[in-house]
Amino acid sequence: MRYYLDSDTLFIRGAFRAASTGISGGIRSVTTLFNHTVPGDWGHTGPEKEIELVAAAAGTGQEVLGLLTAVPISTLCVLQYDFITVFVTVGIRQEPAGEIGAGTINIIAYSSEGMEDSALLETIMIATEAKTEALLAGGRVSGTPTDAVIAACEDRIRHRYAGRITEPGRRVRDAVLKGVPEALRRHETPSPQREPAFFIYSRFEGGHWVEWSPHNCPYYPCHFAGQCCDFCYCPFYPCKNEELGEWSESSTNGRVWNCSRCTLLHEPAIADYLKKYPDAPLAELVRLKEKPKK
Repeated sequence: MRYYLDSDTLFIRGAFRAASTGISGGIRSVTTLFNHTVPGDWGHTGPEKEIELVAAAAGTGQEVLGLLTAVPISTLCVLQYDFITVFVTVGIRQEPAGEIGAGTINIIAYSSEGMEDSALLETIMIATEAKTEALLAGGRVSGTPTDAVIAACEDRIRHRYAGRITEPGRRVRDAVLKGVPEALRRHETPSPQREPAFFIYSRFEGGHWVEWSPHNCPYYPCHFAGQCCDFCYCPFYPCKNEELGEWSESSTNGRVWNCSRCTLLHEPAIADYLKKYPDAPLAELVRLKEKPKK
């Protein structure tokens, strides 16, 4: 899996088995997931057609599952919890009469460990339950009429179940409980420097969520002087390329991908190339780094 933002769309690329409650949803194998912000003056030519147009413009092919939202994609929250990555955008507008107006809560939950189709459906249930729990805890309505969830996975099947107390279910639930109020706060709080937020679950000094920010980072430079930090939150994680990282034992007796020594995306030339060609595969970036400098 790898993801990137292109103007008003979050794209997630890979070889997925996925289930979606969104427009033209269902469960099938796809190569692209996306969450697209429609403009305020959207003519409503039809959501199915809009998804087709987004895929065509990006050249992704038609093996896609897409979600549409009125919420700016710049308010996106990305949450990484071991092999689970969750992408959340939230917007709710309460009308004076108490009815729910325009707004959408979209959640994409990805697992780098394979799941049975039934587990993907359970993941959608867990994400929806956690979304409702987070909203009600904040004194909000339980959702909007157009909320949608995508659950996706890659790699060989390791999880037959994804209920609340399973390894994937617990991680998805925690990420959604954290991500929904954070994304809602970002949507409702104006900011001149609006950009996606990145959170990672850390076990140092007890389990907790840590937000990474490119501004005033106390660890800069964490690798080398002059490094580029645009991709500090690596869009390839976990890449599972053992020339760049390694598997390490976690405190819960599992395995986590450790890439603390990888500097590939911190190389300014590599980072610039990836920003220019966001679809570039990891192998291409590795070759670019190894190419002799003239």
